[in-house]
Amino acid sequence: MRSLSYLLGSLSRYFPHSQSSSTPHLTFLLRSMATSAAAGPINPSNTRLGWIGTGVMGRSMCAHLINAGYSLTVFNRTLSKAQPLVDMGARLAQTPHDLAAQSDVVFSIVGYPSDVLQVLLDPVNGALSGLRPGGILVDMTTSEPSLAVEISTAASSKNCSSIDAPVSGGDRGAKNGTLAIFAGGDEAIVNRLNPVFTLMGKVNYMGPSGKGQFAKLANQITIASTMVGLVEGIIYAHKAGLNVASFLDAISTGAAGSKSLDLYGSRILKRDFDPGFFVNHFVKDLGICLKECQNMGLALPGLALAQQLYLSLKAHGEGNLGTQALILALERLNNATLGS
Repeated sequence: MRSLSYLLGSLSRYFPHSQSSSTPHLTFLLRSMATSAAAGPINPSNTRLGWIGTGVMGRSMCAHLINAGYSLTVFNRTLSKAQPLVDMGARLAQTPHDLAAQSDVVFSIVGYPSDVLQVLLDPVNGALSGLRPGGILVDMTTSEPSLAVEISTAASSKNCSSIDAPVSGGDRGAKNGTLAIFAGGDEAIVNRLNPVFTLMGKVNYMGPSGKGQFAKLANQITIASTMVGLVEGIIYAHKAGLNVASFLDAISTGAAGSKSLDLYGSRILKRDFDPGFFVNHFVKDLGICLKECQNMGLALPGLALAQQLYLSLKAHGEGNLGTQALILALERLNNATLGS
């Protein structure tokens, strides 16, 4: 990519007049060359990666890339959260723009759609403003499908590409490299990125831009009602006088078994509410789901109930706990505490 940038600059000097009749041909040539260079296989020797957002999920995902030998530049608003990756060999950028200027592919996983908009599309400091033609943006934040389409349109206007690729699997999936990745955008670009995605989990192509986000929202709807069922079952078993740990072990191999049970059952019993995924972020996700339901004319009462229960956690100041803290809402409703 460095040699391509040099060549583009050299060619531009031969066509200095923007109104020249040669300009359309030059533009086509430059874009064709950038696209051709970007079409090569991605590997650590020819692809520089950038990563925006090094929190609970991003930190582990970045570690897999560094361990695979990729050159990685990172940005995080709280610099201390990026330090472990710098210690592993990553470079630290001061802005998303600066990060993108040093990268061929830029990944982002931040908190809210407003954060995505700022770090990717801010005209001064956003990543797209620093990305060279042929570059790729990959947003792994759970966000709004319409924003994914907006980012894709903006990227295309700069002869770049954009993929929406939110993930599921929580902190354990990020640490173990077993995340489910829902990808929307150009399928050829997704396939090119597969060597990188494989380091983080399994990529699932869902369709054009925005469809990755729609798939993740459907995933969150499924998880929301599953979590309600899990904690209701736990509360019921407790009130019935069962040994709750034995109960969870018994149902884990039956029809009631689930990934949510595997990930959170023992954490709930240990009162371990450290976030694999924040309540605040889940409330955000479910809010986006409800907004999309309204747009589609869909009535999903299980989703609405789950969102209200999670909002109650936020109202009690528990937004920075993990989603397994839903048990606290059910305990309050029933004046019961596990173990008592």
